[in-house]
Amino acid sequence: MLFNSFEFAIFLPIVFLLYWFVFDYALSKCKHQLLLQNLFIVVASYIFYGWWDWRFLILIAITTILSFLSGIGIEKAPTQSGKKAVMIANIVVNLGILGVYKYYDFFAREFAELIGIESDFLLLHLILPVGISFYTFQALSYSIDVYRKQIEPSHDIVAFTAFLSFFPQLVAGPIERATNLLPQFQKKRTFDYATAVDGMRQILWGLFKKIVVADNCATYVDTVFADLSNQSGSTLVLAAVLFTFQIYGDFSGYSDIAIGTAKLFGIKLMRNFNVPYFSRDIAEFWRRWHISLTTWFRDYVYIPLGGSRPNIPEAIRLKGDKAIEARYTKWIAVRNTFIIFLLSGFWHGANWTFIVWGIYHALLFVPLLLMGKNRRYVHKKINASEWPRMLLTLVLVMMGWVLFRAPSIADAWGYICGICSMSIWSIPSLITDYLLWFT
Repeated sequence: MLFNSFEFAIFLPIVFLLYWFVFDYALSKCKHQLLLQNLFIVVASYIFYGWWDWRFLILIAITTILSFLSGIGIEKAPTQSGKKAVMIANIVVNLGILGVYKYYDFFAREFAELIGIESDFLLLHLILPVGISFYTFQALSYSIDVYRKQIEPSHDIVAFTAFLSFFPQLVAGPIERATNLLPQFQKKRTFDYATAVDGMRQILWGLFKKIVVADNCATYVDTVFADLSNQSGSTLVLAAVLFTFQIYGDFSGYSDIAIGTAKLFGIKLMRNFNVPYFSRDIAEFWRRWHISLTTWFRDYVYIPLGGSRPNIPEAIRLKGDKAIEARYTKWIAVRNTFIIFLLSGFWHGANWTFIVWGIYHALLFVPLLLMGKNRRYVHKKINASEWPRMLLTLVLVMMGWVLFRAPSIADAWGYICGICSMSIWSIPSLITDYLLWFT
């Protein structure tokens, strides 16, 4: 069920009315009101998610049960090593499920091509479950947070299932942390008119981004990418610009609808996009773009790997050479940066274009890191006089989106070469088509 579908336009009002007028007002005297309220959220979320394919429900149910039990297992394990083993087991199983469905065929094809055999008999041709990356990462963060003692393990399977399957953010994020979302299902929610009105405004704004901006841009972009070899340089530039707005409209539009819908049910989700195209460098862009994913990789991958301030090994520390320590620290920071950008690229899809897109952004980010300028805009407000920096950053991001959208590395390279051709000075096809239409 898509947010911009007729089915969701019917589904949402029904769920909203039942949620507040049955499970809040009619059952206000019932001692199990919160349990029934959460149970209703679970049922509604499973209907929403199973609308595409009921078989997807099996996977999310498995992830839910395993993650719920892992929290209790971590709590009850008598030793620290036992707690860690339970956490690692949950991570391995859930990442294994994600890997089989999302990445197995990709690696099987690449392996078959490498050794020169047909890949058909190796492929599983599994249907990729919608949103599996989102709820898997959310489940992993729960186990890790319980292990780190940042949250108490849940003993309420209904509240936990509501947390992991909450339909507004189930298929497109934000990727919520258990520390923020789970406690909201463990206490009674009350209807707030002002919050609901604000939620409706955000839903409408998200629908505008998705339907008016993204979908209209997609029409032209898809036409251009369907016949790249016959496009002028100016047409390719225009398509790159429009895709830049399309992908923002898609991603941030869905996030706005999710956040607004959650507000209708008394749930607060984190902000996921913060005017990223007004960033003054790539580091600031990644603090404003897909915030829930970026901070997830920061907290659960980058920092555990040592971040930008790793512990200096004893062998290096004993030498007492500050220059060697500084070089080691920079090497670890650069290594960790490439790891998280590679993972970020691969998270978006099983294709070499996404991996190269991740490397591209790492190459843009690392110079800022080495010069100590990657955090210079953390607390600095945007100033209109800084528009040249914003424009340069936007152009760099736009070139990255060409890699992201292209079907293959060869297509991306051909696209960039087409932009650099003399035909860039011609009139883009979209404009010429409109001129012909008016004449």
